[in-house]
Amino acid sequence: MPYELYYWDGIQGRGEFVRLALEEAGADYVDVCRGPASKGQGMPAMLAIMDGKSEFDIPFAPPFLKDGELILPHVANILMYLGPRLGLAPGDEGQRHVLNGLQLTITDLVAEVHDTHHPIATSKYYEDQKQEAKARAAEFIENRIPKFLGYFERTLRQNSDGASHIFGGELTYVDLSLFQVYEGLRYAFPRATAHLDRQYPHLTALHAAVMKRPNIARYLQSDRRIPFNEDGIFRRYPELDRDVA
Repeated sequence: MPYELYYWDGIQGRGEFVRLALEEAGADYVDVCRGPASKGQGMPAMLAIMDGKSEFDIPFAPPFLKDGELILPHVANILMYLGPRLGLAPGDEGQRHVLNGLQLTITDLVAEVHDTHHPIATSKYYEDQKQEAKARAAEFIENRIPKFLGYFERTLRQNSDGASHIFGGELTYVDLSLFQVYEGLRYAFPRATAHLDRQYPHLTALHAAVMKRPNIARYLQSDRRIPFNEDGIFRRYPELDRDVA
């Protein structure tokens, strides 16, 4: 049976980190919320699982993955499960936990990206918190982007198997997630990230290498890759960006 991925139908968001792993591996999967209601898919199918009245394993929020009867929530948790099954994680259990730690750091970064445009409350529109968002974004650009990307750049540089991958000598799902982070930051803050190639050369090289992988290249050119938009995690609001000398 194909994997079933459940996520909001019009955005990349957090679901994209899982999609990239499935696409790179050429896995058989269904992006359920983008499917037709006539086949039991679409948003109602996801909400029905989340609103379950008797199950103990209902997910709090998407994305979640269904593999047979097993339901797995949270990006890092999903990827830790999929990694060895898709050939995107090492065989050693301890090393898989190290890899999961890197993915959880990406989870922290993604949460901070979200808070640049929703610093007060997710229940309020961006327009209701623009001033606070401007201050939060300025702090994120000045201090948090260098903190996170500097860490990943250093981790790449210090990989004993070479800087081509974030961990070990083979592609892992964390490499794919770093590609998505790089793409997203460049979309959301094009001026602030104009010189990433000079500041983070190993991360830039990793991004370029992932983009050239045959399955990823085909996916990026397909209609399965939802364009970035202002409903997702990475949003482009010019007033939150900054000029860079």
